Amino acid sequence: MAEIIGQAGVNLTEELANYLNGSNGNVNSQELASIINEYLVGGDKLGAQGSQVQSGIYRRFLESDLVPGKVEVVTTGLWSGDTGSLTSFFTSSTQAAASTADYYLNVYNADPSSDTSAAVQYAVAYGHRLASGSVSLANDDSSTLATKATYAQYRSILLDQDQTQFLFYSSSAAGTHASEDVYVINVSRARYKEKLDPGNWSLTLSGSNGTHTFIDDSGKKFDDTVGKAGRVFNIGSGSLNLGTEAASTIESLVDSNGRGYGLFYPDQGIFVFNPDALEATVGSSIDSGSATGTTRYSGVAYDGQNQFLMHNYISGGGDFEARRTENVSTSHYFVRATNREFNFSNNPTFVTGSDGTFAESTFVRDPRTFITTVGLYNDANELLAVAKTSQPIPKSFDKEVLIKVKLDF
Repeated sequence: MAEIIGQAGVNLTEELANYLNGSNGNVNSQELASIINEYLVGGDKLGAQGSQVQSGIYRRFLESDLVPGKVEVVTTGLWSGDTGSLTSFFTSSTQAAASTADYYLNVYNADPSSDTSAAVQYAVAYGHRLASGSVSLANDDSSTLATKATYAQYRSILLDQDQTQFLFYSSSAAGTHASEDVYVINVSRARYKEKLDPGNWSLTLSGSNGTHTFIDDSGKKFDDTVGKAGRVFNIGSGSLNLGTEAASTIESLVDSNGRGYGLFYPDQGIFVFNPDALEATVGSSIDSGSATGTTRYSGVAYDGQNQFLMHNYISGGGDFEARRTENVSTSHYFVRATNREFNFSNNPTFVTGSDGTFAESTFVRDPRTFITTVGLYNDANELLAVAKTSQPIPKSFDKEVLIKVKLDF
């Protein structure tokens, strides 16, 4: 006969004998089960296979009922309401007139001046390594050189410490094109959550040369570049070919002068565009009626104007499609109702009279209930989550029910 030894060196037989000798005949089955379970593990514990019928409205989850810590990848539309396409682009006159507009311009999905549901979707910014496009100190001693600050900010976020300029793809022998200035689209943190979905976005820009659509080159799965800011992909003109069986198509990563269009940082929710390449391909920005003009200001008398030009490119194109992905932790709870459990109801209409007679006479030997809700409680009997069944589930002595509850967090 095998002998089961506990952690303290005491065997099960000895501990049971000690309990029985000290019980004075008052043996408690739960205390006995607790002693035995100290010597058993996992599914071997008493009741772990569901053989123990529990009374009342609560049933404790056993180890075999739980599957925690699973991770699922979920993809949804990027914009408000989990929509995948943004077709309306609005700015706030209040923000545009504030000093923050010297650095960035917030873009909404609706007019914030008349629609209380309007929410910021992304911000556009312009940066120049040498502060071109900002009022110079020679013209204004209080100038903050906003474009230089913007360029330096995104350089510190996205580039390695020894890289002083943004390097775009190039068809030249050098393979890269160093750019003094950049347009930046920074997606709102609340929108992209964990990361943007590479290969699943497209941006249509419109200018004096018509409309052009841009996507990333993430289809080259083995050419990913990983830097300080995570994965980096090139931006090129092309099409996602949605609604067809064809894969996305990259037409060109460079403009007619061999300069790359931009870089995409999905883990940061940031798009960086090369202004020179955009103007060569899309043309001059179409003025939407503001005082921004149609081409970039490189002089010393303007602050915060160039981001308006990028906004005009985007609003003129009228279509920004994108999705996001996130890893969602899930736990699965298997709620088991054996044939002898949950066949009675606490609902007062279940019985009649002071003697507790069944209201339905056929329930005398065959009571029936319908399961509609499962509540998940902690050890303090505090309700943590509620799961609803799609339809009532009949329960009786000749039926057993298994309900799987999936909890995402």
